[in-house]
Amino acid sequence: MTPERRGFLLRAAPPILVGGLIALAPVPEGLKPQAWYYFALFAAVIVGVATEPIPPGAVGLAGVVIAAMSGIVYKNPTQAVNWALSGFGQPTVWLIFGAYVLSVGYEKTGLGKRIALLLIRRFGASTLGLGYAIALTDLAIAPFTPSNTARSAGTIYPVIRNIPGLYGSEPGPTARKIGGYLMYTALGATCITSSMFPTALAPNILAVLLIADTVGVNIPWIDWVTGFLPVGILLLIGFPPLLHWLYPPEITRVQTAPVWAADELRRLGRMGRMEWLMLSGTLLVISLWIGGSRYTDATTAALLGVVLLVVRGVVSWDDILANRRAWDTVMWIATLVTMASGLVHVEFVPWLANTIKPLVSSLSLPVAVVFLVTVFFFVHYLFATISGHATALLPLFLVVAVSVPGLSAKGWALALSYTFGMMGILTPYATGPSPVYYGCGYISRARFWVLGLLMGGIFLGTYLLVGVPWLLWRSF
Repeated sequence: MTPERRGFLLRAAPPILVGGLIALAPVPEGLKPQAWYYFALFAAVIVGVATEPIPPGAVGLAGVVIAAMSGIVYKNPTQAVNWALSGFGQPTVWLIFGAYVLSVGYEKTGLGKRIALLLIRRFGASTLGLGYAIALTDLAIAPFTPSNTARSAGTIYPVIRNIPGLYGSEPGPTARKIGGYLMYTALGATCITSSMFPTALAPNILAVLLIADTVGVNIPWIDWVTGFLPVGILLLIGFPPLLHWLYPPEITRVQTAPVWAADELRRLGRMGRMEWLMLSGTLLVISLWIGGSRYTDATTAALLGVVLLVVRGVVSWDDILANRRAWDTVMWIATLVTMASGLVHVEFVPWLANTIKPLVSSLSLPVAVVFLVTVFFFVHYLFATISGHATALLPLFLVVAVSVPGLSAKGWALALSYTFGMMGILTPYATGPSPVYYGCGYISRARFWVLGLLMGGIFLGTYLLVGVPWLLWRSF
């Protein structure tokens, strides 16, 4: 047996084993058999995405095809194929694609290198300084950008993608020099800022609407911000050095880097025509992301940016077609979105929420808060979008939560909703920017999953230890 064949079998065994064991286990009481078998298939796909016996896009596509052909979600073939392709119609998928194309423009024109050199000239003497620069940049635009994909994947990633190469760090053996740390810092920072403001994440806005419809409570902007403020400040200040310790870059200090960057900027000279075209197009897209939400969706704005790049000759159509990472990401995130939606269609998610309800009724308030928030947070492993999570579970968990006395409906609503941004750190498909940072090549597959679980636990632990007592004290 060849080493390649042996490696394939070792990576294929876990998803087959997990899916098989779940399918062979007794169907839980109150759950339809088809829902249980679908959950087995879903679990196998998620484990397959983690172990990658075949590329993630192929794993997701295989799961969707099996579900559609088996009739486990819809018996009617037309309904089944419409469901199977539904993920490709999700705006977030194409917003991620647009972010990838924008990054090509930054690289091709040299604008990304120029901005990266400016950052290094200012903060580049230490890796930690660059980490804080990335986090503070995200914080500065978070209150005005309701899409963390637009903010992080579309605005920050195309710039910082150019920094590691200037330090001799590229995807592969040299990724840990500095690239892995910077990319994961950007992801962690946007997950934190996404919880800090209701306008920093589209599902937060959705949550506010769902809360009003479900329990009749309105959440003012300032109440959301002040309720999470202690946790947000603590996490944003502590995350860059914590990651620096847990996932240390090989390069920590380069005292000569700012001087070198200044010399490189002088060699580059003034900005050329293509750089100006790239910059003007980017500023237009960012302006629409920040101030144009009344008139256009974030995805439409990103696709407008793609069209402008092609029309103005900044990026060719062949450049877009050749962007393997972009198309691969579209494939696997779209199929995972579809698979996650299937859990709602087969009524697995409502069953899960109803199963939790009897467990909560006998708990004291502090224990009930910790239990419900923890379950609500980690159940995101079953979802490929935070919007899907909010739509499927927030109303159900709210109904369960408000039955526990001692905390107002408003307090319960915020206690659950504050987790939406933070849960984006958990998996490569947890939130819009995740696939971009997962696919950049600087963080290994195994490391990404381990860091997601570890940082997710730290985010949640900090929130439970600091944020929940703060909520209970304010008592809303």
